[in-house]
Amino acid sequence: MRHNTIDFEALRYVLIAAGVGTFGEAAKTVGIKSASLSRRISRVEDELGLTLFERSHAGIRLTKAGRAAMVHVRRALGSLDAIISTGQGDASGEIGLGIRLPLIGDPMQGLLRAWRTRHPQIRLKVHELNERDIISAIEERRLDLAFIAKHTLWAGAASIPIYRERLLLALPKAHPLSLRKTFGWSALANQTFLVQGWEESQASRDYYKSLLGHSVRFHSHAVSKQSILGLVSAGFGVTLVTQSQAHVKIPGVIFRRILEDDAVLEVHLVWASENEDTLVGRFVAFMRELSASKLLL
Repeated sequence: MRHNTIDFEALRYVLIAAGVGTFGEAAKTVGIKSASLSRRISRVEDELGLTLFERSHAGIRLTKAGRAAMVHVRRALGSLDAIISTGQGDASGEIGLGIRLPLIGDPMQGLLRAWRTRHPQIRLKVHELNERDIISAIEERRLDLAFIAKHTLWAGAASIPIYRERLLLALPKAHPLSLRKTFGWSALANQTFLVQGWEESQASRDYYKSLLGHSVRFHSHAVSKQSILGLVSAGFGVTLVTQSQAHVKIPGVIFRRILEDDAVLEVHLVWASENEDTLVGRFVAFMRELSASKLLL
């Protein structure tokens, strides 16, 4: 074995693939792409120093070493499930979760849906707040955790990356640039960008500057993202949105791709570093593992 750690989620993929006979069917079962599942299983084979499957156009089948390994895989996963069940048996309570981005579409909805399915007995109370209020609520323990953009992290907080989303341009349907299907940052230098902002927090504006340059005009508004899009529709300017936010249909607003490598928003899960609450630890561990299994980064 080359390393000292094994990806237990990938071991589950091995077990499922052995049962269905193809990586494609196994990938459908767990809800990921076939190529991603194949890579994860290949890494397990590298870790173990074994070829578990014979691969052909007709499908896959276990090698002799793979059949022998399956006995131990089932035993290991059974033991792991028993440990998890022991830890979850009497788990209950409430988690206060802050969010900065609306709960629209995936990945966020999928993450919370999976948590709810696994832990229906733990109540999740969600608070949609701006960056300033999230920071104070976490530090004062009025919130347990929060999902926030990487550029709004603050010193002293504990955090892990969870997922990335592409950024899109939102502009009025009647805008002179509306006929273009894609954009680079340079093509947007003369636009007025509408951002969410409060006197104590201009994180969105500062982030936009890092992408668009300091010469871009910004108008800050202490409102929700939906209200920003309403102002876009009314012709006050343009804005950036995540791909999931583009699922919301705002009359008079269209969305366009930005062909830049850094047109990405990275979302982190953040909590107070001194917070040792067991439910917080469970939520963090669950989201970390789910992010890895879904290849969200």
